[in-house]
Amino acid sequence: MTSALDSPIIDQLNSGVLLVDLDFQLLHWNRFFAVHVNKPLADMIGQSIFNVFPELPKRWFERKLNSVIQLGTPSYCGWEQRHHLFELPHTRPITTDREFMAQNCTFLPYVEAGELRGVSILIEDVTDVCHYQSMLKATMQELEQATRIDGLTRIYNRKHWEESLAFEFTRAKRYQSDISLLMFDLDHFKRINDSYGHQCGDLVLIEAAKRVKTLLRDADIFGRYGGEEFAVILTETNQFGAVEVAERVRKALTARPVVYNGKEVNFSASIGIASFNSEQSNYEALIADADRALYRAKSSGRDKICVTPTLSECS
Repeated sequence: MTSALDSPIIDQLNSGVLLVDLDFQLLHWNRFFAVHVNKPLADMIGQSIFNVFPELPKRWFERKLNSVIQLGTPSYCGWEQRHHLFELPHTRPITTDREFMAQNCTFLPYVEAGELRGVSILIEDVTDVCHYQSMLKATMQELEQATRIDGLTRIYNRKHWEESLAFEFTRAKRYQSDISLLMFDLDHFKRINDSYGHQCGDLVLIEAAKRVKTLLRDADIFGRYGGEEFAVILTETNQFGAVEVAERVRKALTARPVVYNGKEVNFSASIGIASFNSEQSNYEALIADADRALYRAKSSGRDKICVTPTLSECS
């Protein structure tokens, strides 16, 4: 039965060829397998493939082979579905995070003298393809992330933040759910730049972003709106919840100074709050409400929190 597989051509292939009978017992493998498995074929013939390769996913593998046997048609499993089936060490001169070779596996009905005798399994080593595609995917993800992140503060940039607000506003309007917006501006930031230099100003921006980020939930969306102005989308949060968050933000920013060239630099922020209401037709209206509240906070003496719409004094 195995005479066809004893061909020198099959042994010279840089791919694995393995044959099992209808009971999944090993009948043959080529030199590729012999090199990578490091087990004598003579000792393996007649054994269940699951004994020879205990790492195989038994139920999945049985279903795969049975479909080939019952339908008489080929089947396939690529490395994107399962990185590997057989634990065969790769021999590629590249550094990967995987011990075993990535594999494309093809399952073919093995017919001899017009009779189905088993299943032939072809193993292609695609470690290089897997490795470089994974590197490309990681690079593309980094590039995508870079287009959304502010280079200095490492929070979302204005473009991505506004896109997120547009989405969240539409969802809040559709489902009548709560959403609030904090917009805050670092007080007297120009004075910090003029007194200590722009490097100190950058340090203050970075530190402010770090402190605020630790106070927010994963569902909140924090971005740099421009210059020294920041904005936070608080999903599923009403006005009262937004005021609580804003107070924590205000206190965190004034809690301790930034040290630059041995000098302590204190800073604070004015915060404006707006929450979704039925009169707002678009997300720009929500921004405008928050911006009006921010203006009131700054004109009321700074280091304040103001809410729109309200006629009460800022806190």
